[in-house]
Amino acid sequence: MKVFSSISFLASPFISSYCYRIKSSLFIPHAIKRKEVSLFNHGKMLTNGNQEYGSSASRLLISLKDKLGNDSNDSVSTACLVLASQSPRRREILDLMGLAGKYTCEPPPLDESSLQAQLVKQNLHPTEYTRLLAEAKANSLAEEHAQKDNMSPVFYLGSDTVVEIDDCILEKPKDANEAKAMLKRLSGRQHKVHTGVAIYCLSPKAEISLVSSFTESANVIFANLSDEDIDAYVASGEPMDKAGSYGIQGIGGQFVSQIEGDFFTVMGLPMHQTSRHLAQALLLQGK
Repeated sequence: MKVFSSISFLASPFISSYCYRIKSSLFIPHAIKRKEVSLFNHGKMLTNGNQEYGSSASRLLISLKDKLGNDSNDSVSTACLVLASQSPRRREILDLMGLAGKYTCEPPPLDESSLQAQLVKQNLHPTEYTRLLAEAKANSLAEEHAQKDNMSPVFYLGSDTVVEIDDCILEKPKDANEAKAMLKRLSGRQHKVHTGVAIYCLSPKAEISLVSSFTESANVIFANLSDEDIDAYVASGEPMDKAGSYGIQGIGGQFVSQIEGDFFTVMGLPMHQTSRHLAQALLLQGK
């Protein structure tokens, strides 16, 4: 079972949820310390409503996708993209971005349970927790591929999503009863969804660098859910592989009465920010 959240955790009514106390120190796991080439101040852009400071017209991946290929020995493409995940939702989002056939996906060779056990003991906010886990996913796959010969730079995209309510993180449910309990907790209330994203680059010289990492958050409001609707949804099987026991892009989208933020953040990969960061990574390596 994955260990979600941050910081110091307290006992919770849910086995697959954890409560945290926010403190100030930040722990960076040794396994993901690498040379950093940060494009966006480690992913924390200054924003004010819809205004983004320091970028009046940033490039998006839509005009640069032809620079991507899925063969690191293809001299035609400028770079390759590897999704460090087997999540069908994240693959769907990349495909919606026009990247079908321009990336490969592979699960990271990461002992998530061990890393999560380390993170659970540290003073991390959920936004930091999910960003660091995304970094670890991308970096571990880059390290595994570092022994391979490649003519072009390879970008590794990692991501992780958590649901937060009442200062607690809701994990994937371990069984139907826990899924029902989580949904009842979310019913008629607002919660937060945090998705961390990280991009690592493996150069032709086998050098690994953290190009960019960030966390996007969204506020989600659930309608008041009847027991009958909760039971029917859990019986569908959809909640069982999803943090917080629901998927906004599927049947569970019927529960959502309002969302503030990026829909794709809730789905598992914030499309706009991922596009911006990948575009800037391509522009940087092309200089």
